[in-house]
This record gives sequence, C-alpha cells and structure tokens, in this order.
Amino acid sequence: MPHVRKMVRDDIEDVMWVERASFAVPWTEKTFINEIEENPYGNYYVIEVEGQVVGYCGLWLIIDEAHVTNIAIHPEYRGNQYGAELFRYACSQAIENGAIQLSLEVRVSNTAAQHLYRKFGLVPGGVRKRYYSDNGEDALVMWVGLKDE
Repeated sequence: MPHVRKMVRDDIEDVMWVERASFAVPWTEKTFINEIEENPYGNYYVIEVEGQVVGYCGLWLIIDEAHVTNIAIHPEYRGNQYGAELFRYACSQAIENGAIQLSLEVRVSNTAAQHLYRKFGLVPGGVRKRYYSDNGEDALVMWVGLKDE
C-alpha cells in the first residue's frame, strides 16, 4: 500500500535515485535540501511503497497560487497509479494551504503526463518556447482552478 508524506532530509538519497532515473538534467542534492529546508514557499512530498521512496512531488505555494516544480516516479514503479496518488495528495495540500489555482509546465512530448494532468482538470494555458535546457524542447503550461464553486 503506497504512502504519501512530507519529504525530509533523510529522503534525499532515495529522491536522487528517482531524480537521476527520471531526468536528463537532474537537480542536485543541494537543490533539494535548499527546497525543503530554506525555501519558505517549497512543499515537497514523497510516495513510498513498502518503505521505499519511489517518487516525489514539489510545490511552491505563494499566497493563493500553487506551482508544481517537479514530479517523478521511478521508472521501475510507473504504471501503478503512484503518480496519480502523489499528484492528488499534492493538490489536496495546495487546497488545504489556501491555493485557489495550480499551474505547471510539462514537456510538449510528454503526453502521458499531460493525460494525467487533464484527469485532474488541468487545461493548456500557453507554451514556453525552448523551456527545457537539455534539448530546447517547448513546455506546455497547464493550470486548473482549485476553488470549489
């Protein structure tokens, strides 16, 4: 049974295992430590399966806006709905902390992630040209209102 919780410094080694397996240009350990210990806007969560961190998600919460900085599930654990569970939890934390909208960037080629985000009501809002530094790929900006009407 997967379990989602707030990321702590002791998770960094496992988070780096996920990060390196997921991204061509991974964040550094120092970046993650700064995000969870120094950034007043940073809110990071991990998902564990049988005690093993298999994914993480980062949010910046600024006033009433949430922005997903990154989300990843280790390739060995994809296809088990862990990404959806983690994203659902992050969205609930954003709402609990007063966010009324949520945004993120996703590679235009990452249709699997776009499909997941659409399930949560996110819609395209624009394109950031040459956003990704590893290959110059464009990012699709997606957003959703979180406030119940």
